[in-house]
Amino acid sequence: MKIESLIWLRDIVDKLAWKHQVDPEEVEEALNNRPKIRFVEKGERKGEDVYVALGQTGSGRYLAILFIYKKTKEALIVSARDMADKERKQYGKK
Repeated sequence: MKIESLIWLRDIVDKLAWKHQVDPEEVEEALNNRPKIRFVEKGERKGEDVYVALGQTGSGRYLAILFIYKKTKEALIVSARDMADKERKQYGKK
C-alpha cells in the first residue's frame, strides 16, 4: 500500500491534541518510517476501507494510526494514539 498524501480534518487534529497528545507531525513521521499496516474493516464506500498503521516516530514514540485509504492513494486520518501493549508486541514482530 502506497500512501501519497494525508488528509486532515480540523476536528480530528483537535481531538488528537487534547485526547491523545499526538501532533500531526508525529503521525507523518510514523507513517514515513515503514509502519506495519493491517486491514481493520470495510469502509462505507466501496474501495475505501479502514486500516491501522503501527509505527514509530523519530523520537521513539510508538503510535497506532487509524485511517481510511482512499482510491486516490490518500489516507484520511481518523485517529492516532499510543500503541497498546498487544499492538506493541505485534509491531515488534515485523
